[in-house]
Amino acid sequence: MKTSLGVAGKLLLLLLAASVVRCSDVCTVTNKYYYMSPTYMTLDKLRASVRSEAPQELVQAGKIYFKDNYLYVNEMGKGVHVIDNHDPSNPVHRSFINIPGNYDLAIYGNILYADSYVDLVAIDVSVPGQEHEVTRYKEMFSFYSNMRFTVSPEKGVIVGMSVAEEIVVNDGCNTAINTDGWGYYNDGLLMSYTTYSTMQAQVKAPASVAPGNSAGIGGSMARFTITADHLYALDYQNLHVVNVTNPAVIDWKKKVAITWDVETIFPYNENLFLGSQSGMHIYDISTADDPKMVTTFSHMKSCDPVVVDGEYAYVTLRTESFCAGNINELQVIDIGDINSPTHVSTFKMTNPHGLGIDHNVLFICDGSDGLKVYDATDKGKIDKNLKAHYKDIRAFDIIPFNNIAMMIAEDGLYQYDYSDLQKIRLLSKIDIKQVE
Repeated sequence: MKTSLGVAGKLLLLLLAASVVRCSDVCTVTNKYYYMSPTYMTLDKLRASVRSEAPQELVQAGKIYFKDNYLYVNEMGKGVHVIDNHDPSNPVHRSFINIPGNYDLAIYGNILYADSYVDLVAIDVSVPGQEHEVTRYKEMFSFYSNMRFTVSPEKGVIVGMSVAEEIVVNDGCNTAINTDGWGYYNDGLLMSYTTYSTMQAQVKAPASVAPGNSAGIGGSMARFTITADHLYALDYQNLHVVNVTNPAVIDWKKKVAITWDVETIFPYNENLFLGSQSGMHIYDISTADDPKMVTTFSHMKSCDPVVVDGEYAYVTLRTESFCAGNINELQVIDIGDINSPTHVSTFKMTNPHGLGIDHNVLFICDGSDGLKVYDATDKGKIDKNLKAHYKDIRAFDIIPFNNIAMMIAEDGLYQYDYSDLQKIRLLSKIDIKQVE
């Protein structure tokens, strides 16, 4: 009995040893990655940085906003270009407002509201070239970075990433890289070469007016909007409500918890239409201080800006590395009964981003397939009524107003006269500096 037990024990030890050897062989494998570690700016420095500067070239344009014949174009993460657009055939750069961590904006009266990482900043823009901060609401927003990993608020805000190439990491039996090609490592991120290259390509390819205390018009990719004397600002999972009756005072009212995947916001009458990766959410703002959820029109997972005109909402759905799903299309939704939206029609697209609508003239920024202009009078035959197609443009977002379409694309800010749909004319283009 003792001999038999000894043999069994030895066999067990040999099996364990063999398994250890096999694991050890795997664990000695090393790989090369990009390692991205955060660089910080202190909050004190952040809050002393807002200022008016001389005009600058557009380099990485983001959101666009139109107000009182001026165009305000976000330079992603850096600030806002102020462009005099009284003559759309000859737009003139007037100034650049330095705002670190700026990605969204909206204007009420002469006050521009902009995010600056965690803060909301109010800036007087009444005199181009003399823009200045009026006040700010500190730490309104809950993020200290647009990166995916946990940061250290005591260090300030993350303003960039230091990238080391070809760092060698022993993955071990439990690799640091997930199936998407990235993973946490020390205080930063590891990325495979493929994932890093894809991310860089996407980052490189970037979202009625009256005088006085009025709001301007934002694009369909906006996360800020002003209506009914209130600023509504999206912060990932939250909708912030700010009363701007006195534009120079940031009168924060409340924070409304919403879905985690919300991306864009569009106001129409007494409702807000929120585009998310899972659906279009409708909020009632008849009581402006207290938005209430009305309903959700669900769709397949994808990125989803929305615009509204009359009894119809127009939604573009697209896919890419940071958007779920595998569909690229335009959906038309009947919102005549705001409590029960119904699907009307769907049209295939290439990779649609922003869109705009003006009295049945529908503009689709279809990514690499350029700008498409449709007569949308017949909601079931929009694809049969293509009026213009500008193919050699990578288009992202557009604002149509008073027969002038103002569009941000990869290579520039374009403006078109669409007063005659049979003869749409390019009025001007401001080039975006191409950075290698």
